[in-house]
Parts: sequence; C-alpha cells; structure tokens
Amino acid sequence: MSGRFIAIVGPSGVGKDSVMQALAARDPRLGLARRVITRPGDAGGEEFDGVTEAAFEAQETAGVFALSWRAHGLCYAIPATVDAVLAAGRDVMGNLSRSVLIAAQARFARIEVIALSADHATLAARLVRRGRETDAEITRRLERATFTLPQGVKAHVVENNGVLDDCVAAILTHLYPGAMACNTGTDK
Repeated sequence: MSGRFIAIVGPSGVGKDSVMQALAARDPRLGLARRVITRPGDAGGEEFDGVTEAAFEAQETAGVFALSWRAHGLCYAIPATVDAVLAAGRDVMGNLSRSVLIAAQARFARIEVIALSADHATLAARLVRRGRETDAEITRRLERATFTLPQGVKAHVVENNGVLDDCVAAILTHLYPGAMACNTGTDK
C-alpha cells in the first residue's frame, strides 16, 4: 500500500515547520518533503531549496514538482521525488498552502490534512520571534490568520498554543490510532 501525503496547513506563525520537524524526529514512519521556494537559501526558518524565480519556472515547466503554488509574493513547490517515497509505503509530510489542497487531493492517492491553529497572541509572538517580516507584513499576516479550508477538504484540527509535545502527540494519535507511538512507551 502506498504511503500517505500528510498536508500540514495553518496560518503564518502557527508552528508548521516546528511541528513537522518534531513529528519526524519522534516517529520514523514520517518523512519530510523539502520544499523549493523562491527565497534566498539563508533566509532562515525551515530547511528548503532556495531558487530564483526563473529556475522555479523552468523546473515547474519541466514537471519537476508534484505541487506548486504562489503565496505572499513567493513561489513554493513540493518536488515530485515524494512519489517514490510514497510508493515505497512511507508517509510524507509537507507544509502546504490551503490554496493548493484541492490539487493535493487530486495528486495524491492517500492524503491526510492536519490543520494547525493557535490564538492571535501566540501567532503574533511567533511571527515577531522569527524575524522574517516587517511590522506591517506581520500585521497583514495576522489579518489573514482566520483560517478556512476549501470546500470539500476534511482536516483534523490540532491546537498548537502550548507545549509542542502535546501537539505532536495529538497528531500521532490521529495518524496512527491504536498504534504504539514511537519513543513514548505509551499506547496512543
């Protein structure tokens, strides 16, 4: 059986990348899809492949991407190399925009959507801490923080306001119900 593509979505500052890294570190059944982004590779945050817009468009035209989209003035993609990992039966997580979820459902045979949420104060504090945006950009991101999914997309909503381990445990319980969670010693 093929693995599942696990789409992690949520507003800016909700902690998608931190949650994904913690999930991958805690459970070997989960792999990470490394995104391609038209942002300098040293911009901080997640590990990604930074490319120019021209290189992105060339790769997109060549069919190198499983999914691609534009948001916040940047281009993002999930490489088609995830197909081989999924075909081998391994689950792969990817940080996606909600705007590409319908395309993701069409692209992947098995998909789960995890929608992370956090309160306004938590989002604001995280955006300031990451230091990638100006105050005006942070304000705009917070204005868009009300997060609705496209019609027809079902998601498991998980709150990420507090302890990262609590969020990770909730997601693992959803992804692997009744299975022993790796590295915890408890039934999930």
